[in-house]
Amino acid sequence: MKHDTLFAQQHQVVDFAFDDAVADVFPDMIRRSVPGYEAIISQLGVLARHYAQAGSRIYDLGCSLGAATLSMYRQSSDLNIEHICIDNSESMVKRCRSRLQRHMPDANLQVICENIEETSIHNASLVVLNFTLQFLAPEIRLELLKKIYQGLLPGGVLILSEKIIFSDKTENQLQTDWHLASKRANGYSDMEISQKRAALENVLIPDTLEEHQQRLAKAGFRQSCQWFQSFNFISLVALK
Repeated sequence: MKHDTLFAQQHQVVDFAFDDAVADVFPDMIRRSVPGYEAIISQLGVLARHYAQAGSRIYDLGCSLGAATLSMYRQSSDLNIEHICIDNSESMVKRCRSRLQRHMPDANLQVICENIEETSIHNASLVVLNFTLQFLAPEIRLELLKKIYQGLLPGGVLILSEKIIFSDKTENQLQTDWHLASKRANGYSDMEISQKRAALENVLIPDTLEEHQQRLAKAGFRQSCQWFQSFNFISLVALK
């Protein structure tokens, strides 16, 4: 695993992009930046075992290097599932395809480079948006969720993991401070934290938990349940 030092030197900060440099260090970056990420990936497999329907599709939208798909495949490989992995970063897709073909060679698998808002979804028992929706323009998020809902089979679910903000300013500051303390504990310097935050400022636009739940309801989901939280990172299961 390559160590993430992308922001270790002072330089002019540009908007964050999932390019070759990020893809090369992504496992280390996300492990150190997103508290509880490894637990989420592990439990996605458990949830896939619970909700995946035989002969259906599982979509991993914004798949990056395919960690979520690999976890879900390992728990549902006997169900004749077709795994559809989508990402708009050619750097991520190239590495994802190579990695998944190596670790799940018998899987019915497609790894596609395209914008997830252009993806056709059908015969899906499970769709995963793992820290992906936050990178889409807010005005198109509802339409994507509606499309996912329509493409899900009865009893299907969407698993949505996101960084959030809090309506209460005091809590929001506390949660932010705790997250920054976590990043420092994982070896990031204050300069690295500051430069990455500046790079993400115009790229990652978080919502509150309430905004997520209201949007999911508008998209048609009958219920959304929060199953995970670590500081300002959460994951929801939305039920069709």
